[in-house]
Amino acid sequence: MEKNTSKKGRNSAKTASVAPMTKKLTKEMREVNKDVLAVKGTKATPDCKQCFNPWSLSIYIYWFIILFFISATFYILGRSHGMMNQVQSMSNGVSEETLLQASDYYERGKTNLLAKNIADAISDLTAAIETGTANVDAYILRGEAYMQSGDYAAALNDFNMAIEKEAGNAVAYYDRALIYTRMENYDAALADVNAALAAQTVSPSEILQMRDLYAKRGQLNLWLKNWDGAVADYTNSLALPDGIISPSVYAERAEAYTALNKYSEAVLDYDSAVRVISEQIAGTTTTEERERLSSNAMSYYEKSAALNLNLGNIDDARRDLESAYTIAAALNDATSMERLQNLMIGINSTQE
Repeated sequence: MEKNTSKKGRNSAKTASVAPMTKKLTKEMREVNKDVLAVKGTKATPDCKQCFNPWSLSIYIYWFIILFFISATFYILGRSHGMMNQVQSMSNGVSEETLLQASDYYERGKTNLLAKNIADAISDLTAAIETGTANVDAYILRGEAYMQSGDYAAALNDFNMAIEKEAGNAVAYYDRALIYTRMENYDAALADVNAALAAQTVSPSEILQMRDLYAKRGQLNLWLKNWDGAVADYTNSLALPDGIISPSVYAERAEAYTALNKYSEAVLDYDSAVRVISEQIAGTTTTEERERLSSNAMSYYEKSAALNLNLGNIDDARRDLESAYTIAAALNDATSMERLQNLMIGINSTQE
């Protein structure tokens, strides 16, 4: 007990000695606060907790404004990003639908063109082109439809557009050559056929055959009176293995030979043309086509007869005229029958 009492007494004495020091420090701190406030120009008050500092309020306002603009910025960016995603997804959906529409219009236009429904073909192909996703073939097909309708200006515009989009398209050059041919611009047509031949060599098209390209250039050279060039082109056409030989190639080369005074070669070509026609007639299914081929054969026999007369081959000439007369009679072509009969009378009178 005595030990505890003495300990408690020592603690009380220590506390009593600390208290005056605490009071002294508190008084000194108050004096310092007065000095600080005097420097800042603020009147000292007994309780500093009740002091008002306007700077603390301004800081809160500034932070509020900054946070507001940051939040608004992120909100706007978020909405714009969402809208862009929505527009992009809508665009992708429309684009895919448009591609399907273009394909459908193109196929339907192609079908109508093959069926000779020219107006419908033009309408469908125009719809395909207006989608903005149509390929070069749509312009080429619409150009061919315009060409069949007789609207050469519109056809020419489409072929020009096709060539502008794909400079190495042999079909576009060839079709434009056909338009220039119908417009009797043979020089331009020849240039396009040359371009088609070059394009076909680099990037062959299944639609075209080199045989046909050479034959077309031979025809243009024939009309431009480039006889040697025509013979060379027709010969190249006939020498190629691809495609079907047209009797007109032999007949037109015969014309070039005739212009070069090579009558024997011309007679052989007319004979070849008639032979090809005979083979084709056997495979025809319509009366109209059979009559057309027969009429051509009659014309070739008559031209061959004239060449044989110039060569002095009277018997061959008479035989050609007789063959031509037989065809005219089968066609009930009274005008041709009368003309051929008069020619045969003339040959017989010459021999007498």
